Formats: sequence, structure tokens, C-alpha cells
Amino acid sequence: MTGMTSSARPLLNRRLAEFGTTIFAEMSALALSTGAINLGQGFPDTDGPEEVREAAVRALRDGRGNQYPPGPGVPELRAAIAAHQQRYYGLSYDPDTEVLVTAGATEAIAASLLALVEPGDEVIALEPYYDSYAACIAMAGGRRVPVTLRAHEDEGRFRLDLDELRDAVTDRTRLLLINTPHNPTGTVLTREELAAIAELAVERDLLVVTDEVYEHLVFDEAEHVPLATFPGMRERTVTISSSGKTFSFTGWKVGWVTAAPELVTAVRSAKQYLTYVSAGPFQYAIAEALGLPDSYFDGLRTDLRRKRDLLGDGLRAAGFKVYQPQGTYFITTGITPFGEKDAYAFCRALPQRCGVVAIPNSVFYDNADAGRGQVRFAFCKRDDVLHEAAVRLRRLAS
Repeated sequence: MTGMTSSARPLLNRRLAEFGTTIFAEMSALALSTGAINLGQGFPDTDGPEEVREAAVRALRDGRGNQYPPGPGVPELRAAIAAHQQRYYGLSYDPDTEVLVTAGATEAIAASLLALVEPGDEVIALEPYYDSYAACIAMAGGRRVPVTLRAHEDEGRFRLDLDELRDAVTDRTRLLLINTPHNPTGTVLTREELAAIAELAVERDLLVVTDEVYEHLVFDEAEHVPLATFPGMRERTVTISSSGKTFSFTGWKVGWVTAAPELVTAVRSAKQYLTYVSAGPFQYAIAEALGLPDSYFDGLRTDLRRKRDLLGDGLRAAGFKVYQPQGTYFITTGITPFGEKDAYAFCRALPQRCGVVAIPNSVFYDNADAGRGQVRFAFCKRDDVLHEAAVRLRRLAS
């Protein structure tokens, strides 16, 4: 029938109406159009271990994974994930019933929330948070409840207020979404903080989803301790990690879930209708990567700590307030020393001012004012790139 359109009704449903193009796509496009150094999106500019790349080539040539792999993931990778959890954390998981391979951690988060959250349920997340958290909670019909990590100027880091977390729990709270090591602040939750979170989850009978993709990227005296290792937590925790950050193959999108059988079954029920399966040959390669010796993981941390300090020194010299990260490969900075208050406007102008792209932390907050003066830089780049970025950023101090 002519003249009839649906133009009066928005095409995008109300749950997703607040989400447009991600900040990462926007800022990466800005870097491309201006020729600026991209310290915004968190991906390395060099590939990971050659033996892991060759393992993928070998799998392709041998015809392993070129067709649909098994829905839960190839057996070799599920066994390697279980072995990794035992090797580093003393956590024992059955590869057949308690491990699920996903299309990166992002799909694991989406599938977990879609599976475990009913419309109207409250999901508590540590703010600032990775932007997919908010979108996935919305897609599940949940209501996100932020608990803000507060900047402690005297310590130069962010901390969790455990009283604020406890006060945020209501009778409608279904799930805690915990990210440690934390993106974007670089905070690594302590054993004491994690023990308090575990106690709260058991006391209020809450499910917990933990995003631990930066588990091997911790520095100085910080240590990563999975929440599932605490009393009463293994049976209520969905632990998520991935290969991208640890092995510098972010484009392969190989992630995973470890949890009790009933939780894995629930997550798989949602996951199978998202991608079904993915990354067949790469799964075999990551199975080999997870078995690399400790020297690889130690070397990764040492190299990234050095890069953190290289960029951090450059940012301080340029005049930024630097919050020293204990983990991840991001540095959060304050821009108030420049007399600036709007991180988004600052980042939009930064490529023209000095040829560098960063991410405004305000996009990671429900209340944008909370992160209005914060900007995030990625340091997972080559030394020459970081050196040049530091030189360019010093233009701000002149």
C-alpha cells in the first residue's frame, strides 16, 4: 500500500537507542583521517609469538577447523583452558562440561548476560566500564547499577568503595559484573577486596560474571586472583577470559568461559544463537599458546611494564596527571592541569593539536561528569611509536 511507512516509529528498539557508533570506531577513524598516532583503541601494533602464528597456519593446511568446529570449542582448546586454570590458579574444571569457547570475551559477556539476566533484573558493574557491558545489559533487558571506582589523588590510582558496593545491592539485584584487572583504570582488585565481594555475593545469593581478559598483564606488586577461587564462589561465578590480550592476536577473537556445568549450559544456550561457532583453526593455535612456558608470560609483563613507564613518563612531562596502572595496557590521565574539563572535546581536538588520538573516559560512565576530566591512552605499541607520541604530546606543555 503506497503512502504507508514506519517512519513514525524508530527503527532501533528503545533498549539500544542510547548506543550509537562505539567511541573506538569514532576515534580510530579520526586517527586515520588525520594521520595521528592511535593510542586510543587497545590493540598491539605487532603480532604475537611466531610459533603460535605458525600453529594456526599448520591447522589451516592440515584441514583442522576449516569447517564448523564443535559448538563448545575444539577439545584441544577446552583441555588447554582447563589446564591453564589449574596451572595458574589451582582451579579444576572439566573440559567437557565446564569450559566453553566463544568469539572473544565480548561474546562471552553478551551470552552470559543474555542467559542469566531476566528483564528488570539489576546488574551491578564497576564504573567506568567497557562500553559493551552497558549494551549487553540493555539487550538482556536488565537495569545497570554502576558502582564507581574513585580516583585517589594521593595514591595516583583508583579504588573500590566496598561500602558503596554493598549499599548498591537490592532485592532486585541478580548479578555482579566484575572486571579485574580493570579497563580503563588499570586497577587490580586486591585479595581483601575480592574476599569482600565474595562474601557479599554468597550472603545475598548473587551470580557473578568476571571479565579477566587482562589476567596476565599485571605489574609491580599487584597479583591477579580469580574470584572463583574464594569460598562459595566457584558454583556462582562465570569466569571470562580470552587470548587476544595475552598473545597479541586480537583479530582472532578466541575467548572462553569457565564455570560450573549448569552455568556453562545456560551461557551456551545463548551463545549458540549468536555466532554458533567461530575461529576454527585459531582455536588449535591458542591451545598451543596456552601451554607456552612461564618465561613467555613473564616476558610479556616485563615488556609491557617498560612500555607503561615509557609512555607514563612522556605523559607526565607533557603535563598530564597520570594514574599509575597496576594492570592492563592502558593509562588513565587527568587533563585538568591544562585547564581542560571536557575529555571528549579534548580528545576530538588532540589529533590537530599534537597528532595523537586517545579515548575520553567519560564514555565509560553512566554519569559522564564523573569521568569528564579523564583521558585513556594505550601503551601496547612499539617503542618508537610511544617515543614519537611522547614527543608530540609535549607540544601541550609549550
